[in-house]
Parts: sequence; structure tokens; C-alpha cells
Amino acid sequence: MAMAAKANTVLVILALAVAVAAARPAAAGAFRRVYAFGDSFTDTGNTRSTTGPYSFGYVSSPPYGATFFHRSTNRYSDGRLVVDFLAEELSLPSFLPPYLSSSSSGNSSSSNHDVVGVNFAVAGSTAIEHDFFARNNLSFDITPQSIMTQLAWFDAHLRRAKANKINVADALFWVGEIGANDYAYTVVARDTIPPKLVRDMAVQRVTTFVQNNWLDLGLTWMNNGTLMLDLGYKNVTLQGLLERGAKYLIVQGLPLTGCLPLAMTLARPEDRDNVSCVASVNRQSYAHNRRLLAGLHQLRQRHPGAVIAYADYYAAHLAVMRSPSKYGFAEPFRTCCGSGGGAYNFDLFATCGSPEVTTACAQPAKYVNWDGVHMTEAMYKVVAGMFFQGGDDYCRPAFSDLLAMKAKGKP
Repeated sequence: MAMAAKANTVLVILALAVAVAAARPAAAGAFRRVYAFGDSFTDTGNTRSTTGPYSFGYVSSPPYGATFFHRSTNRYSDGRLVVDFLAEELSLPSFLPPYLSSSSSGNSSSSNHDVVGVNFAVAGSTAIEHDFFARNNLSFDITPQSIMTQLAWFDAHLRRAKANKINVADALFWVGEIGANDYAYTVVARDTIPPKLVRDMAVQRVTTFVQNNWLDLGLTWMNNGTLMLDLGYKNVTLQGLLERGAKYLIVQGLPLTGCLPLAMTLARPEDRDNVSCVASVNRQSYAHNRRLLAGLHQLRQRHPGAVIAYADYYAAHLAVMRSPSKYGFAEPFRTCCGSGGGAYNFDLFATCGSPEVTTACAQPAKYVNWDGVHMTEAMYKVVAGMFFQGGDDYCRPAFSDLLAMKAKGKP
């Protein structure tokens, strides 16, 4: 009897395992290549200390990379990013090499051979082109590359890799969060460049990047010192990812930028929301994401032959901030690699990797934030789990559905 009961138990467990495996399409082998774009949340090495954004120009120094790589790989974290966990989820043979490095730090393949894809993301990158900031005297120490620069790099890469006969339609395109820098760079000019204008321009650039035409936003100075936005189509001068044959895309929204120690330190103490973060900044990110969602909805209607998923970073981040202990975090607000002590342990003039900050906290996995702006590997791992195993709560359509469609050669 005991033997029979034990055998039945084993059979039930095996049946459940088979059912679970059948319910979730295998990610391994679904995509052989991934092309990534974005800013420092996605950059795996295109930026170094000498080219990094102001106050975060020490990414090549320890303790960056200490948790996983045990050295700096020019990632703005102590280890892997969401895009790295994506590579692992897909069982790619290596992480994505950065475009500007033929043999990237922490990556084993060459971008010239395009074995697993390429990462074009750049720390400090903007959605709006650099010329806009220069014209408005906001170009001091701003990364000159925008998302359209990354698109030009992608074109150059495809030209060089033409002999490899890369099938763009068979690749996964990851458009990481981008736009937060646009708001940060214009915060000192809100009287003349309001957040709504930045939001309209930034989201338009992202959807143009994804789609197939370039909308030139004409900006005209008015007598009252404000800018008038002129939405007018001009001749197509840049072609987007869909025009280049991309069929499977995941576009990531902005996180709770008001929960970053940098924002918490600079904002007025009374400007707080129900998760104790900067209310005005989180409202800005929320509005940005709603506008982005509307743009993606339009793209889906215009391109029914493509799968365009939305990775809801805002919702994922919010879930963690509401119940940090549920996800293993004891420090939702304090910076792991920072200085100054206090509630946030963040000093804009003594940031991670600088001569003043050469060590990090003892347990990075207990911290949400790494250096005041960027997340710890532990947080990126949690967010990646939400995106890739969380059904359609945090990725819509669900990542598993995207894999199923890819397996069937649909939509």
C-alpha cells in the first residue's frame, strides 16, 4: 500500500511538471538574437567613466559589478541588468555585447560577428535628439547620443553584418526604458520647456523609432518666452525598427522615477505620495507611460503583422515599493553604494565609484537601489521575473504569449 501510494504521488508530481511545462512555452531557442536599445538601465558597456553622465562618471571603477562579475563591466549596477536576465531566459550563449566594444567586458562574443545580437543602449541617452538641448542651452555635460543615434548605429551594424544574412524578422527587439533623462535635463527650464512638451516629444521619438517615419516637431519661440509645438509631418528622413523588418518587440515604460534616492534628496519633503516617494515626479512618469501606451496601441493597429509588447516597469516597481519585504528587500530607499548617511545615503557630489565612495553596503541583495539612480542586481532580477514569468500583469501581451506566437510564426 505504501509503495503504491508513493508511486501515485510520483506520478502526480510528474503530471503536474509536464502540465506546467506545456502551459509555458520554452524560452530556450525561441530567439537566437536580441537587439537592445535604451539608457543606463540597459547599457552593458557602451559607456565608461570618461563618457558617463555628470555625477555618475565612475562606472568603470569598483564597486560597480562586484556582485556578479566581481569587477566593473561598465554596467550601472553591482551585477546583471534586466536585459542580461532576458539573455539568460532565452538561453543565449552569452550576454549582449555593447556596440562600441568588439569584445565587451563581461561578454564573450564579438559585436562584429553578431552571435547573440548587440546592445546599442547608452547611459545618459535621451529620446529627444541632442540638438534640442543644445538649442535651448541645456547641453552642459549631456550625453550626445539619443535613441535615434542608436538607430543609426543599428543601421551601420546591419551594413557591416550583411554578409552574415541576419534575419531581422527572427530577432527580438528590446527597447529599454528611455525618457527619464529628457525630464532630468530640462528640470531647470520648466518655465519655458514644460514637462508636457518634453513628454510629447519624448514619446513621439520612441514611437517613431519603433515605427517607420520621422515626425519633425517644429519648435517655435513665442513672444511670452514659451515654446509652441508644431506637429507636422515632413519628408521621411529616418526609418524605424518596423520598417527594417522587426516583428517581435518589447517596449519598456519608465519606472517610479520619484522613488530614486536622487529625486528623493532633491525634492521638497512634503512632495510625497502613498509609497513615500516624490509624488510630482511619479505623476510625470505615469503620464509619460500612458502616452507611450497610447502610441503603442496605434502602432499595433497599423502593424498587425508585428508583436509589440509593453513591459510595465512602473507597475513592477510599484509592487516592490508597496511590499519590499515580500521581494526580499529591507532597504527600499537607501542607496547601497553611496555616501552621506541619513534616510537615502546619497550625495550628488560623492557618488558610487568616486574616490570618496570605493565600497558598497555589505548586502546589496537587501537594497532596491544601487547608486542613487540605478537598481541593484537583486532588484533587476525581481523586475525581470515579473516581466518574463508574471503573465500579463507586467508584460502585455505576456512574454509567454510572445514566445508562443514566435514558435507558430505568428501573429
